[in-house]
This record gives sequence, structure tokens and C-alpha cells, in this order.
Amino acid sequence: MAHEVIPQIYRGLDIKVDILPLPGNRAQYAAVSGKMDGEVMRIWSYGEDNPSMLRVPTPYYYLETMPFVRADSGILIREPKDLQPYRVVKVRGVKHTNNITEGLPYVRDVDSTKMMFELLQNHQADVALTNNLDGQIMIQRYHFDDIAVMPNHLGRLALYHYLHPKHASLLPVIDAELKRLKALPTLNNIIKAAEIRVIERQLLFE
Repeated sequence: MAHEVIPQIYRGLDIKVDILPLPGNRAQYAAVSGKMDGEVMRIWSYGEDNPSMLRVPTPYYYLETMPFVRADSGILIREPKDLQPYRVVKVRGVKHTNNITEGLPYVRDVDSTKMMFELLQNHQADVALTNNLDGQIMIQRYHFDDIAVMPNHLGRLALYHYLHPKHASLLPVIDAELKRLKALPTLNNIIKAAEIRVIERQLLFE
């Protein structure tokens, strides 16, 4: 989603950006060290964990942390505390699922959503955590027909763009552009179109 949306935001400022996908922890190191110029989609607590990074104040997207279970498991997750007795699996280095699972006794990190759902399908985990869009794409793309999403999210988090301090001068400019786009239907239209393209593109790899 960030790969689709962020360049369009910058286009209004006549700035070209290139986005390099990296695993969460590598992306964090690259941005904080200044090897990269920033991060495109992080939650609020990322800024607390990395105080040198500059948060663009206006969020541009949201994610909902969703629990996925085997459809025949009988498991019902309504809120984070319901995860306590279960074997929970999540993708390594993702802040929102790190926060949800903090202090839980049975948590396993893996490298991809596909691996996570395979563990769930093979009865090696009880609950998988990811955002709704990611989970639905995986279910459709790899035919995880025996995996179901719970009806309630465990948290809705605003997503922010972060900059390395060397780009401090851009912070108010980007924030003003985001506010301008949000005041119009423009940003909402960009996001809706991006979600459609992301789903269609991912399903092409089926």
C-alpha cells in the first residue's frame, strides 16, 4: 500500500521517491542509521522506540490487527487478552503485532504471512496475527480455505510516514500536502484505488 500511495503524495510536491521493501528490522536499521531516507508505513510507537526519527504528524492510512484461526478450531478471539492460552504466530519485526503479543507466553515469529498460515493450517499454531488486507490476500492467493478471520479487530492503528533527521526541512511540507489531500476526496480515492491494485497484483502470483 505504501508503495502505491506515498509516491502519489510526493508527486504533488514534485518530488520523486523510490521505495525499497525490506523486512521490518532491516528497514528500521536502514532508516535510523541514515542509509535510507525514512520509513513509509509505521505506527505511532515506532517513533517512541526510535526518537531520532521524525514522524510526519498526519497519518495517511490505518491498519486493523486481525486474528486468523482454523475455521474448525472453535477458537473465538474478541480482544487481546483472549490470546493468552493459545500458540500465536506473527511475522517477525512488525510493530503492531509485537505490541499486541507483548507478555504472551506462546508466541512464534516467522518470515512471511504465508509461513504463518501454513503453521496454522498444519496445527502448529492456533492463532495468526496480521492486518486484514494482508490476511485476505493470502487466503485467496494460496487457497487457505480452512482459515477464517475473526469478526473483531484487536486494535486499529494509524500509520505514519517517518523521515530521517537529515530531511527535517521536508516535514512541514509533506504534512501540509497530506492535510490538503485529506481535506479533499483525493487521498481517500488514492487509497481505495491502491487497495484494489494491491489485491489484483497479489492474486496474479497465484
